Amino acid sequence: MRFNKEILCSVYGESNRSLKRFQQLSEQYKNAFNSGKMEFFSSPGRTEIVGNHTDHNGGKVLAASINMDTIGAAYPNNSEIIEIISEGYRDKIIIDITKLNDVPANQGTISLVAGIVKAIKVFGFYVSGFNAYISTEVISSAGVSSSASFEMLICSIIDFFFNQNQLNPIIYAKIGQYAENNYWNKASGLMDQMACAVGGTILLDFSKDIEYQKIDFDFSKIGYQLVIVNTGKGHADLSSVYSEVPKEMSMVANCLGVSRLCETSLNNLLSECSNIHNSIRNDRAILRGIHFFNENDRVQKMVKAIAECNEEKIVNVIAESGRSSCEYLQNCYDISDYSEQKINLCLALTETFLKEVGCGACRVHGGGFAGVIMTVLPIGYSSEYIHFMSRYVGKENVYPLNIRQTGATHLELQV
Repeated sequence: MRFNKEILCSVYGESNRSLKRFQQLSEQYKNAFNSGKMEFFSSPGRTEIVGNHTDHNGGKVLAASINMDTIGAAYPNNSEIIEIISEGYRDKIIIDITKLNDVPANQGTISLVAGIVKAIKVFGFYVSGFNAYISTEVISSAGVSSSASFEMLICSIIDFFFNQNQLNPIIYAKIGQYAENNYWNKASGLMDQMACAVGGTILLDFSKDIEYQKIDFDFSKIGYQLVIVNTGKGHADLSSVYSEVPKEMSMVANCLGVSRLCETSLNNLLSECSNIHNSIRNDRAILRGIHFFNENDRVQKMVKAIAECNEEKIVNVIAESGRSSCEYLQNCYDISDYSEQKINLCLALTETFLKEVGCGACRVHGGGFAGVIMTVLPIGYSSEYIHFMSRYVGKENVYPLNIRQTGATHLELQV
């Protein structure tokens, strides 16, 4: 099989390493399903630049896809059975489309796939059986959306084979959200899925339904490098802690007579602060509400700073967002396990490094409580920073990343 290197270059910025990945993927598919018929798909992970935990209450987010991705080889099998093999996992996922109700919730990937198939039917689209072999470089349970990347990959497979590419990124995202909400017991917003589905840097507004706008931005435009540090504790057992964030923000909103914070204002919250406190007796919920409003403002400040190509403002907004997440949103560690604070420790180490450098910013990344931190710093210092953090978390856990312009997609690789 010959591969189209031009397409690989357009997606990955190179063709040597990516070619080897897809060559290996095609061999794995052939061995697994005894067939040379296949099509190729890719779905990126994501980074959240500013807008931490705002999507679920109708807020704004600046997010981007990254050059870590999930890839798949797939083809219809002329049945009602979906068979998926994920590299590194022993068990094959097998789902009978006609018996979705037999798939239990909260049982990992099989539940997630069943939820996606169910959502596609609920949204009025078609699905049939297919075989797929999947491989990923997106860090699992670490805050760069391995689950959303996987979900958007499955959506792109089903869209291409059975729906003539009629599904748009918003439908992709809502399918992923449905699967997580109903089959995975996770109060997911839509930010992760949208960033993986669309590609590039996007401004998201969740105040009505979902609106997004492509933003022409990459950290390299200001001479900076994005680095993700995996702190060593995964997200897998923290669904209930995540769910408390939208729940507490909604509690504050309800005290102000609305369902989501986007329907009110910081001034209203401040004027009713004593009454809210007396009603819910939860200071953290109020702090999280304050974070929401300030974070929304920061998203707008960031968009303006990008338009002006103002390096200092861009970095300062990221730093402000990080401090607010730490102090107000409080998603840097699980309070029930306060002795383990890997996020805060890595932030402290990074801030020590950045203080010596004299520029750059860091913040908790994504959902928080565990997983990764994000650091942005001048490209000239990135190698030194990677070496510095490798002493504490291991070189394999420090990832210099780029923003990828291509979202979840079918790749016309065969020539």
